[in-house]
Amino acid sequence: MLSRPMEHSYSFSMRIDVGILGATGMVGQRYISLLAKHPWYRVAFVAASPASAGKRYGDAVTGRWRMHDTLSPEVANLVIADAADVGAARGRCSLVFSCLEMGKDEVAALELAWAAAGHPVVSNSSAHRWTEDVPMIIPEINHAHASLIETQRRNRGFGSGLVAVKPNCSLQSWITPVEALREAGFPVNRIMVTTFQAASGAGFPGVPSLDLIDNIIPLIGGEEEKTEREPLRILGRLQGEGITLEPNLVISASCNRVPVTDGHGAAVSLGFSGPKPSMEEVKRIFQGFRALPQEMGLPSAPAQPIVVREEIDRPQPARDRDAGGGMAVSVGRIRECPLLDLRFFGMSHNTIRGAAGGGILTAELLTKLGYIAESGATWTAELSLPASAIASMARARELVGCS
Repeated sequence: MLSRPMEHSYSFSMRIDVGILGATGMVGQRYISLLAKHPWYRVAFVAASPASAGKRYGDAVTGRWRMHDTLSPEVANLVIADAADVGAARGRCSLVFSCLEMGKDEVAALELAWAAAGHPVVSNSSAHRWTEDVPMIIPEINHAHASLIETQRRNRGFGSGLVAVKPNCSLQSWITPVEALREAGFPVNRIMVTTFQAASGAGFPGVPSLDLIDNIIPLIGGEEEKTEREPLRILGRLQGEGITLEPNLVISASCNRVPVTDGHGAAVSLGFSGPKPSMEEVKRIFQGFRALPQEMGLPSAPAQPIVVREEIDRPQPARDRDAGGGMAVSVGRIRECPLLDLRFFGMSHNTIRGAAGGGILTAELLTKLGYIAESGATWTAELSLPASAIASMARARELVGCS
């Protein structure tokens, strides 16, 4: 838990104009929905494939708008640009969210081109998750990795541009509880996880209905490898100009597609390398966990990152995926494991916390830390940058060799 003094007070007095690359897809639509009432960011630029370029956004998503809220006239009237035309955004936005659906190499090159043109890029794509100087961030867990951006800018000459990425959606329903235990002094060295991943994780139109109705598909291409490897980088340490993977953790994952619209679940068993907490201690650790986004008061940060459900049959996707505005992780069925040490069931919203909401929270973190700014934006003494952030970032700069 964090209860440290606050200092260096700053807050925005105007909005930052943002763009969305891949705006017509499911994740792009979720970005537009979540940003509609955001206090810092305003959607001013949308881009997609050449097939959609030149159309009004409202026309392009007619019959395809999958969000529950109504599309605003301001966004509906935006004319879609070609995502490959980096120059089209000049002067129109100071930050772009990337949720491009194209080949990995194409995405990687395009995101670097946007960053080289001076745009901070926060990406949902996997294209740069293993690029050495690109941080893969879950703000509650590894905010210090953000300082890798200084190495990235120095090495690549990006100026105000950057690329930062969020991890795979399958991790979000269980990795924050693991970090809470680690922070409390109970290091985890073995994880066995079985995921139950919603249909929306496959995008639109996604898995054919006759394949998924009355069925479970026990294979999601590439998901198990991501689930087993990405946590090692997230939980790793900054060293030199990169991140050293967590050496004392082994993960075994089985990933399944299930007939649920939204909400990824995970049945998790953990083994500890040292002392083992009691089940009551585990619940207290989960319930009391707070991290830097909560301390900073970031707009998208859930007040309680981990929600413990005491009911014997919770969490459930239909009932718990929207906890904390879709940004919290719900955890239940906390009990001893006869094979390892502890087991629980975790649940999170895959297109909010696991996708667009997680990207927005990462952008908020980078904005508050000074990596993203609007030309002409001013600051007033309302929100606070905690002393913990200052100390953490200073230490991270030392590790990556920045002055």
